[in-house]
Amino acid sequence: MKYIPFVLGLLVICLLSGCEGRSENSEVKRPNILFVISDDQSFAHTSFAGSTFVNTPGFDRVAREGVYFSHCMAGSPGCAPSRSAIVTGRYHWQNEQAGQHAAPWPKKYVPFVDLLDANGYVTGRTGKGVSPFRYARDENDSLWRETDAAGITHSNIRYDAGNDPRPSTKISDLNYFENFKYFMDTVRTDQPFFFWYGATEPHRDYEKDSWKRTDKKLSDVQVPAFFPDHDIVRGDMLDYAVEIEWFDHHLELMLNYLEEIGELENTIIIVTADNGMPFPRAKANSYDYGVHVPFAVRYPKAFPGGRKVDDPISFSDLAPTILDVTNTSSAGMLPITGRNFRHLLESDKQGKIDENFTYVFSGRERHSSSRYQNWGYPQRAVRSESHLLVWNAKPDRWPAGDPQAIKPGTDNELLPMYGIDEDGVHHSDWAFTDVDPSPTKSYIIENREDEEVRPFFDAAYAKIPEYQLFDVANDPYCLVNLADDPDHMGLKNEMQEVLMAELTDSKDPRVVGPDKEVFDSYIRYSPMREFPNPDELSTTR
Repeated sequence: MKYIPFVLGLLVICLLSGCEGRSENSEVKRPNILFVISDDQSFAHTSFAGSTFVNTPGFDRVAREGVYFSHCMAGSPGCAPSRSAIVTGRYHWQNEQAGQHAAPWPKKYVPFVDLLDANGYVTGRTGKGVSPFRYARDENDSLWRETDAAGITHSNIRYDAGNDPRPSTKISDLNYFENFKYFMDTVRTDQPFFFWYGATEPHRDYEKDSWKRTDKKLSDVQVPAFFPDHDIVRGDMLDYAVEIEWFDHHLELMLNYLEEIGELENTIIIVTADNGMPFPRAKANSYDYGVHVPFAVRYPKAFPGGRKVDDPISFSDLAPTILDVTNTSSAGMLPITGRNFRHLLESDKQGKIDENFTYVFSGRERHSSSRYQNWGYPQRAVRSESHLLVWNAKPDRWPAGDPQAIKPGTDNELLPMYGIDEDGVHHSDWAFTDVDPSPTKSYIIENREDEEVRPFFDAAYAKIPEYQLFDVANDPYCLVNLADDPDHMGLKNEMQEVLMAELTDSKDPRVVGPDKEVFDSYIRYSPMREFPNPDELSTTR
């Protein structure tokens, strides 16, 4: 059978629900939107936020001339579920497979991008969209969405040998800016546009020591307190900085181009990252460096700039806000959970603005293939301006992945514990595989017996209790668990009640069932690893 174009159906819905159609003569010119998202960047790593080793003039301009949100929480500490929350306005645990990593995207999870397209916006993207997901490959996948949920890609223009200014060999050869310019010059016509610029930077892997071709110095780095202060770690973070700056460079080119063609002042610029940095105890963890991301919006025409807003917002809040500012109905989407924060954008106030914006929520399930039978590590978290409560629903599991895998090609032969071979060399793909391979990961594991390094190893890889409470205002590195502190018991109980109420209201299967283990049952369309049954291993591992 042939597909019926889905956007046509949405257009019918839109017309019936009173959406604004394509009209050059509308009394109010609707704003364009440039949505910009990096891949794996923590909140602290912009020069606007005070980083001494990352220079981000593009982001800084948006934050300086626009509204900077100091407490934006990603939907998840992993890319696919986090991006799912952005486009659906729902928590990832509400989206079945479409909220998981490397799973199929069922058609019923309609992204707001489709509705903008049906409501007179010309939509497109370059780079990474809403992924990694499995979209329909042919008519046999008739229940799956056909195209990326971020829109139709424009990613054909690439750097070549005669024109390659990339500072690292591991950076994508996509010329994000030229693809955006192609969209504007060739595809956009005279209609308002929504364009998704999704960089693949600073996702790993990195070219080791690429920073040495820049003017960066090891002494510039602010080493997070959950890492040992070592030159290997500092160099790894500088390679990370090189990739952030490449992402930001293309944002700056886009801003300058929009200004040149007279479109900047009628374009809402939204800049963020999908989750935290790809290092131990950050990405794939619900600590602040895993889910707290940069976020700024520029649109001086309607959003008074030069402001820092402290109200916590979440990725699930983006869809209802974007739909509202574009005068687009949500008809055709599944019920939206997120809150519209347009009033925060249009306010002329700073700091805390709306007491109703007190808590935001995030969570994770499966990330990489890292445990027996592809089990995940279910977490749910609630964040206020000052505190973070994390519920680790399966504290018997290893949070960073199992420490020992089955040797490929064998039935049950185990690889060495912690991925350390007989020469003392760490192999990242052998253990703790929810953590991306990196010099920092290997250094901590290889030196775990050093009394100065051991606390960092335990913080990154050891099992953790069911509940963790952190005073992120004073402990942004989430090192001191206050969950059992008598002085914080009242706050813990309050945040626990708020979290469980939200999970119940949003019908999280982990809380309300009927199948609390359903997330571990979804098919994964990415490489798999084999791990031993933990019940058959020594408990002293």
